[in-house]
Amino acid sequence: MAHHKVKVLDSLSLQDLKDEADLIPLMSAEDEDAMEREELPEILPILPLRNTVLFPGVVVPITAGRDKSIKLINETNQGNKVIGVVSQKDEGKEEPGVEDINTVGTVAKILRVLKMPDGNTTVIIQGKKRFEVAEVLTSEPYLTARVRSVSEARPAKENEEFNEIIKSIRELALKIIKDSPNIPSEASFAIKNIESNSFLINFVSSNLNVTVAEKQKILEINDLKERALETLRFMHIEVQKLSLRNDIQSKVQSDINQQQREYFLNQQLKTIQEELGGKSSDAEIEEMRSRSKTKKWSKEVQTHFDKELSKLQRMNPQVAEFSIQRNYLELVLDLPWEEFSKDKFDLKRARKILDRDHYGLDDVKQRIIEYLAVLKLRNDMKSPILCLYGPPGVGKTSLGKSVAEALGREYVRMSLGGLRDESEIRGHRKTYIGAMPGRIIKSLKKAGTSNPVFVLDEIDKLSVGSQGDPSSAMLEVLDPEQNSAFYDNFLELGYDLSKVMFIATSNRLDTIQPALRDRMEIINVSGYTIEEKVEIAKQHLLPKQLKEHGLSKNDLTIAKPQLEKIVEGYTRESGVRGLEKQIAKMVRYAATKIAMDEPYDKKVTNDTIVEALKAPKLERNKYENNEVAGVVTGLAWTRVGGDILFIESILSKGKGTLTMTGNLGKVMKESATIALEYIKSNADKLGLTPEIFEKYNVHVHVPEGATPKDGPSAGITMLTSLVSLFTQRKVKKSIAMTGEITLRGKVLPVGGIKEKILAAKRARIKEILLCADNKRDIDEINPEYLKGLTFHYVKDMSDVLELALTKEKVKNAKKL
Repeated sequence: MAHHKVKVLDSLSLQDLKDEADLIPLMSAEDEDAMEREELPEILPILPLRNTVLFPGVVVPITAGRDKSIKLINETNQGNKVIGVVSQKDEGKEEPGVEDINTVGTVAKILRVLKMPDGNTTVIIQGKKRFEVAEVLTSEPYLTARVRSVSEARPAKENEEFNEIIKSIRELALKIIKDSPNIPSEASFAIKNIESNSFLINFVSSNLNVTVAEKQKILEINDLKERALETLRFMHIEVQKLSLRNDIQSKVQSDINQQQREYFLNQQLKTIQEELGGKSSDAEIEEMRSRSKTKKWSKEVQTHFDKELSKLQRMNPQVAEFSIQRNYLELVLDLPWEEFSKDKFDLKRARKILDRDHYGLDDVKQRIIEYLAVLKLRNDMKSPILCLYGPPGVGKTSLGKSVAEALGREYVRMSLGGLRDESEIRGHRKTYIGAMPGRIIKSLKKAGTSNPVFVLDEIDKLSVGSQGDPSSAMLEVLDPEQNSAFYDNFLELGYDLSKVMFIATSNRLDTIQPALRDRMEIINVSGYTIEEKVEIAKQHLLPKQLKEHGLSKNDLTIAKPQLEKIVEGYTRESGVRGLEKQIAKMVRYAATKIAMDEPYDKKVTNDTIVEALKAPKLERNKYENNEVAGVVTGLAWTRVGGDILFIESILSKGKGTLTMTGNLGKVMKESATIALEYIKSNADKLGLTPEIFEKYNVHVHVPEGATPKDGPSAGITMLTSLVSLFTQRKVKKSIAMTGEITLRGKVLPVGGIKEKILAAKRARIKEILLCADNKRDIDEINPEYLKGLTFHYVKDMSDVLELALTKEKVKNAKKL
């Protein structure tokens, strides 16, 4: 049988009934008696309803959607318009049979049949009187049955008890209508104007909030008084439910109002965001969920992400924590979990790239080629931690970019200079407003792969501040045994850094934390010789500056002799930054001439260099002067590489005091004191009388007093200077020395040999005195760098004096 949807009376206004059926559902006692006296047809078509019970006198609309029901209604509507309506025992039964329907039902009259826009048929029917099914005659095309009337026992009008029951029903009905927000006010109008007691009971019973079975039970009660009592019992239950519901609502009303207000505001905000082209929070969450299904991360990360996403769904979008949680989830999604670029193992190609971008640096290139060779043979090898150590401007940072290209990896650079906040490395905890991940994790997000070449620039310049020690935070990053699960405070998950190739750069090693230095492989990147600088300028610096200034290679050419003149006369450094600045000046000189349409020499000459760069700032010839006693050339290591150092000594009549100037450190002053004491104790060997030390004051000066100087490596230079001064013997031309001395006259090895050798060669030094133990450092230097240099290896100070001083005395030698 058809499934019928019944529209209950509390949602059907009286005006609707007037418009549809021209009948107000109010009934007088006379109307009820007349209806009860009507003859009941012997055979009726039966219409089963599964979600309601029709009571006598009550008007209800029903919707019939299936063929059997529509056929029954159409045929009956053309006839006497009377049908039998019964309720189903099982509401879920789609095709009820004889055993599935109740035997007591209500005769109904069809008041109006309406065709709805959706194709269904809506019928307004009114109950007349009760009947009982005696025998079912047919089931096709619809149910028909022989029926008989059911008598109803009514109390006398004078029955006070029954009258009080009716009065209670009316009062409770009005109370329910008043307290229930779902029942329209027209229902109270109907209750007040119903005159018939029987119809009042039926009307209220029809609209009770009870099950179909309970309504059917009420319909089957023949005694009207008992039916009224049963109805009253259900009404009391409904009043108690309403009272409890209203109490609960009053207690939570303020919370509900606040939640509704926030809900409506959020809905408005969502609409505004969508109108402006943005996405609502719900759309963002769904997008995140769909993106997470495409990630290659582990099951543990997926579980953590789902948990954090559920937390975001429960948050109010207006609270500050919402944006932090959203940023966190976006970070987790953006990180390249288990995403690696494929390494290129063409070693010949890698070598060509390194040679193309960098001239020299053979040791560094060889180490990188070795790394690639091992990685090619063992693809599971962990990446090493390299530290390129050397002066500024020698190409340490740019070397990392060439390594990335050679490997076919992404390139990431992170400057650590002046970093003093530990959270820059490890990130902030999510509990803080404005929390962010550390720069390590952010850089990997930017790279898009988990195995980039990661350059940690200026690792020696990490500072310790009030926000922790960044050097200690770097320990986990640069430890191959720990960084497979690097913990970022913001990410709260272990991230694998073992496939990242870290390349650190440093100008000094003594400022790097020892534990951090121990985790890295130190590769010394020393300075360049004059010949190397000329080649670098020709191959890299000049083409780069011409391009940056909008000139072509035909607008300015600088030959090797002129480049060498620029290197020697205008730069004194291990790297090439200063040289690049001078070449940039030359290019700007040409650009100015072209812009002003003035003639100039496209092929640079020596005169052009002087015109563009002014007079040379560095004169090498003064460093070779040996006509003054007590002036000796030493070799020093500085932060910008190697340099030559001059030590001057002079005597003046006095009481034998030692004075030192030139911004000297404690260790260097001690070297001068040791040298003087050694001379005093060995005066006989040196041909000096002891009285000379009491008649003359000694003043030692190291020029360029604005530059701080310290270290033990000037010890033998100090001693040679003082012996030359006291004996008035010449120091050999073009000779320099470096080494530490002891009171016994022993010469000790020092560091920074390669930088010092390069500085000596730039200054046109020909001979160099070194401790014998420093020979191993010389053996590691490329022989090309040593051309034109003669090395003397000494163990004792007497050897130094023998090699450094001539027998000839200086001109105008003093008689002491």
